[in-house]
Amino acid sequence: MPSVIGLDFGTTNSAIAVATPGSEARLATFPEDDQRTTTFRSVLYFDPERREATGKPRALAGPGAIAAYLQSETRGRLVQSMKSHLASALFKHTAILGYSYTLEELIALIIRPLKAAAEEQFGAIGDRVVVGRPAHFSGTEDEAGDLFALSRLKAAIEQGGFAQVEFELEPVAAAYQYERQLDHDEIVLIGDFGGGTSDFCLIQLGPNARQRGRRQDDILGTDGVAIAGDTFDSSLVRHLVAPQLGLGSEYRSIFNRLLPVPLWLYEKFERWHYLSFLKTRETMELLRQIHFGALEPQKVEALIQVIEEDLGYHLFRAVEKTKCALSSQATGAFLFREALVRIHEQVRREVFSAWIDPAVAAIAACVDRLLAACGVTPKDVDSVFLTGGSSFVPAVRQLFASRFGEERLRGGDELTTVAKGLALRALEG
Repeated sequence: MPSVIGLDFGTTNSAIAVATPGSEARLATFPEDDQRTTTFRSVLYFDPERREATGKPRALAGPGAIAAYLQSETRGRLVQSMKSHLASALFKHTAILGYSYTLEELIALIIRPLKAAAEEQFGAIGDRVVVGRPAHFSGTEDEAGDLFALSRLKAAIEQGGFAQVEFELEPVAAAYQYERQLDHDEIVLIGDFGGGTSDFCLIQLGPNARQRGRRQDDILGTDGVAIAGDTFDSSLVRHLVAPQLGLGSEYRSIFNRLLPVPLWLYEKFERWHYLSFLKTRETMELLRQIHFGALEPQKVEALIQVIEEDLGYHLFRAVEKTKCALSSQATGAFLFREALVRIHEQVRREVFSAWIDPAVAAIAACVDRLLAACGVTPKDVDSVFLTGGSSFVPAVRQLFASRFGEERLRGGDELTTVAKGLALRALEG
């Protein structure tokens, strides 16, 4: 049997794995600085100084996109969190440096180098792939919305070079990888925390399930919520950054009325996948009008500069460092010094936990809803396997420790478990 492919296309990071019968799943690696990494940033950089044969700006993906963006003296366009737009029927195309791109085209630009890396490192891999999907896509309200998002993702993967595309729920894929370490049967709660969604499944795993073959009724239930890493990041932006960029300040309109700087600007600013789309002619003209009458013009000027110079990645990196620090320390430093913005604050873990408490409560409600739907109580769950970057957030971990007990919590390979599990799932045909 030839190699099979598992592809985890994520809001923040992606990964691709190859499996063959009787072997462990292997991850493709990518150059980053002077090292190799098994994760591939789901980000694109459009270089204004280099063109393809078609005339379009050259697009770089992953670590190469970030490196080119940081090294460029002439800022191009950085695009990230594309997965979060899949459910939006309003997002049909976007203009980038004078050219129009559909969302499917943008995602395909991420998929192609992932596939190329797997082919280069593992040889011919064919055109069949099993791709992860959330229980509910970010921004959906019903099954029709999920099906719409899924159809767009399928079209994007096909444009990326895979002719035969199958899907598996991301927490179910994580279960395939976790099961490899079990020598006894368990009822397991899998929690997969991505950038845009948190997804869960209750599943029966272990030697008996492997020996008799996977059955559909092994999966007791699945559920998910569109709250995850991006939501936690937005809390830091809202409380630490947005006030320095004019949130809560006022300006005088052309009719000499005193008005608040529009809140919707900051609501979009908080979300990585909207930040790059604030750079439109209409929005920039509005901001210049606001700046003209602003009572605190230096703050609005700083907001304009952050948007014009595409400093979203720098902001993202500062937020991510603070969030990671708070996962292991009682206090974390937030440092952002770009353009006219100068912020250096110490953030206490308990303060951050209070900021994200509504989000954690929504995750808790999702877990409780899943348990109730399955007729399972917390004491019936043998272990809880948490994966994804936000599983390290102490408030998230405490949620599961309080319900199930710290001794039942499991983890490991948090950023690549789903990709490996998808490859193992692909072996089943």
